[in-house]
Amino acid sequence: MTTANTSGLLPIYDSMVAEHGDVPTQTREAAEEIQREAAEVLDWNRFRPGD
Repeated sequence: MTTANTSGLLPIYDSMVAEHGDVPTQTREAAEEIQREAAEVLDWNRFRPGD
């Protein structure tokens, strides 16, 4: 993809973000939070005797 093609697409992306919010960023942040929560819940080390 060339710079000319990329710059031509930005106004469309910007208008979609303005209308719907930054869905990819929101999705990534939600996925990261779920991964942190799952890692905490599935941490079996706290159940080991002697730790």
